[in-house]
Amino acid sequence: MSTTTTTLARPHRFAALVGRRSLTRRDLQIALGILWLLDGALQAQPFMFTRGFAREILAPVGQGQPGFVYGPVHLASTLFAANPVPWNAASAAIQVLLGLALIAGVGRVARYALAASIVWALAVWYAGEGLSGMASGHASLITGAPGSALLYGVLAAAAWPRPRGSDQAPASWLVYAWALLWIAGAGLQLLPGQDTGSELAGLLTGAAGDAPHWLGSLDTSVARWISGNGALAVSGVTASFLLVGLGAVSRSRRTLSLAVGLVLAVAIWVMGQDLGLLYSGQATDPNSAPLIALMAVVLLARSRTAGPATKPGIT
Repeated sequence: MSTTTTTLARPHRFAALVGRRSLTRRDLQIALGILWLLDGALQAQPFMFTRGFAREILAPVGQGQPGFVYGPVHLASTLFAANPVPWNAASAAIQVLLGLALIAGVGRVARYALAASIVWALAVWYAGEGLSGMASGHASLITGAPGSALLYGVLAAAAWPRPRGSDQAPASWLVYAWALLWIAGAGLQLLPGQDTGSELAGLLTGAAGDAPHWLGSLDTSVARWISGNGALAVSGVTASFLLVGLGAVSRSRRTLSLAVGLVLAVAIWVMGQDLGLLYSGQATDPNSAPLIALMAVVLLARSRTAGPATKPGIT
């Protein structure tokens, strides 16, 4: 091979390597596996093996909900309150096993693990999260809607291996799930009970008293500003959510939408969700914002490559 041919081949290989950095379905499976392991570890905290978990964590999510939501939540909390140790041990074990299977599994094992994770996620979303309050009229993207468990299921479906292998990019429909998430979040923010400055501020200060000092101070400072600029704050938050959702539908604005959404997800996790209360000893998962951020990262990587991810050297 001539020197000229070799020189031309090197940039081609480099471009192929750069293009390869679209995150694959296998990458997403591993990321979900890590999150399930984290959830399993959180479920193994000492508090979870007491009746307090059922009474203080599970039971309240059913309060004020319609009967079709309250019933399953009440049943789950009753079962856990009656025998907290075996039920909680089983829940923690299931989540750890899901995590290990998703990290190590390939081929048929990956499919089984993804299917099991979707079933478990939907069960947790319904009976454990009470649909994240979506049926109550008081859900907000800021505090966790539409529910971390539901987002686990959505991402697992997007990571489902295709016949040609799991080295392809996650499902293309994920961008429309992203758009729906943010557009619905804008609508939720305009519901009665959370469409004023004081109510928006209350979403930020709900757990500020139990947060570390720096985080509680941040929540309080931002909430104080929101209370004094209610109309501007509510309209700004709602418009931001709406524009992020609508922007994802447009190819020319998709990257900007995803980048802004990623920043908003981080801000929501810090201030609205107080880092998922991971410091409290009572958190069962890191809340929804990290899942939204993961969705953004996956879609940003996908937006840099047209179509499925390809192997280095293959056009």
